[in-house]
Amino acid sequence: MPYRTFDTPQMSRRALLRGGAWLTAGAALAGAPMGRLAAAREYAANWRNVTAMVDSYVSERKVANMIAALGWGRQDPLYIARGTLALGGPSKVDADSLYRIYSMTKPITGMAAMMLIDEGRLGLDQPIAELLPAYENMQVQRTYDGSLTDLVPAERPITVRQLLTHTAGLGYNIVQKGPISAAYTEQGLIPGQVSRLPIPGLGRGQAVTGLDTFADRLAKLPLVLQPGTKWSYSVGLDLLGRVIEVASGMPFDEFLHTQIFEPAGMTSTFFTVPESDVGRFTTNYGIMNNTPLPMDPARASIYLDEPPFPFGGAGLVSSARDYDRFLTMLLGYGMIDGKRVMGELAVRVGTSNLLPATATTEGTWVEGQGFGAGGRVTDGAYGWGGAAGTVAFVNFKAGLRATLMTQYMPSEAYPIHTGFPAAVGKDLAAMQAAQA
Repeated sequence: MPYRTFDTPQMSRRALLRGGAWLTAGAALAGAPMGRLAAAREYAANWRNVTAMVDSYVSERKVANMIAALGWGRQDPLYIARGTLALGGPSKVDADSLYRIYSMTKPITGMAAMMLIDEGRLGLDQPIAELLPAYENMQVQRTYDGSLTDLVPAERPITVRQLLTHTAGLGYNIVQKGPISAAYTEQGLIPGQVSRLPIPGLGRGQAVTGLDTFADRLAKLPLVLQPGTKWSYSVGLDLLGRVIEVASGMPFDEFLHTQIFEPAGMTSTFFTVPESDVGRFTTNYGIMNNTPLPMDPARASIYLDEPPFPFGGAGLVSSARDYDRFLTMLLGYGMIDGKRVMGELAVRVGTSNLLPATATTEGTWVEGQGFGAGGRVTDGAYGWGGAAGTVAFVNFKAGLRATLMTQYMPSEAYPIHTGFPAAVGKDLAAMQAAQA
């Protein structure tokens, strides 16, 4: 059985790429009566706090642009868009402007795996060594981020569930320190890209070519933790891309395009920005001394080139309209525009808490919360954020979808990952009070 053991268990380099500090919008989201609030869905005045947040960041030139997409159920979203594709530029952003979504790629990769699990081509608790034999006998650092030679055998196999939830014990070159971080860089285990420019503190390692080579080289390095013991942000979703390739029999990027993007009507989501679409691509900025400086100009972007391999953890470019369609599909439990993209059970399981019962989250970004297929799970909400300030979530209790796009790094420069959900929560509370 693919779900055979599904039981819900009761500018530094590191900061630059990590995405995921978003929080759910709180009690107002969880308790909001969708039917009554939806009557006000088309009135921007009802989203006063979200609008004020967008206006403030853009008018104060903290960012070049910002767009929020807010939608109820399967209905069309409201877009609140301000700013231009680049600071001082003439072209205003809209629902189809293109953004580097970085780690908001992870929920998409996670749902791709859930589709294969639903079809019986993968198992949630299947050891990945059954598909990738190089992972049969993994070694683990005796001390986290310690010596590369003082190792012990893995006590249990790495599973698909663990890749989905960052509990496989894998490292991340943007998280680890010491010898293991250097080894990841030396071996080209760099699942992401930022700019052609030399960015202080980022490093200039060259990623390996090919997802198969990435997976093979990763298997030769030790794990940083015993599998299934602790949540630790990792390359798990990137490795999962290779698992998806083997299980599906098609290239990972092709699987996403044919099985998710095309059927969901996501026409502006890709790993490489086509030349014909550069005119709607945003510039990414680095925040230095509270000033945004261009670090990846749209017309010279590294995203105009094919990446060394499709980064399942941080590689996609998308639009507010497209990501809202992804969330709409999830909120419809796999359905969008009358078409089924995913099985209902695949969505329900993928957006639930999949953390292994043996794993702890103590002292981590997700302490006290759950984690599903590539995204945080809290009180009926599922979603994640990106390293360039983007954040998106779906709240099943409220029947709400929320996406925010902007472009700056590091994401910690501004409190947007927490500020946007908080603004959504305040507006929902106000709507709820007005409807009482």
